Amino acid sequence: MKRSISVIHLHHTPVYAEMSIAELNIFIGWVAMLLGVLAGAVIGLFFHIDDWAGGYASFRRRMLRLAHISFFGIGFINLLYGLTLQFIPLADPYVTIASYGLILGVITMPLCCYLTAWRKSFRHLFPVPVLGVGTGILAILYGWYAA
Repeated sequence: MKRSISVIHLHHTPVYAEMSIAELNIFIGWVAMLLGVLAGAVIGLFFHIDDWAGGYASFRRRMLRLAHISFFGIGFINLLYGLTLQFIPLADPYVTIASYGLILGVITMPLCCYLTAWRKSFRHLFPVPVLGVGTGILAILYGWYAA
């Protein structure tokens, strides 16, 4: 089943090109991996300072580490989903629901972690990425069952 989504391309390529949902999730997954590497490189510059961001066990530093690793974790889930669509057909509309849920999760989880490291009150936003990823996984399982 090939669903498609329009995306914008720059630099002398067509303004709209078709990208399947599988390709979109694979692309988003790889972008998340790159962001995870970059986030790790930035916070790694300061790890030698014992009391940086409140020290190793501090809430702020734990949130920064969680943001860094969430790029990889949820990015990997997006990659797996994109590859899963190549081999296992899912029933409509679960293909799209799962895709959007996982993309919502990979964007909002690191964002929530960074915001919470800055201000603890942002911790109340964590249901957004959790529900996004949870909905995505449930849609995959139900769509597989319904197919």
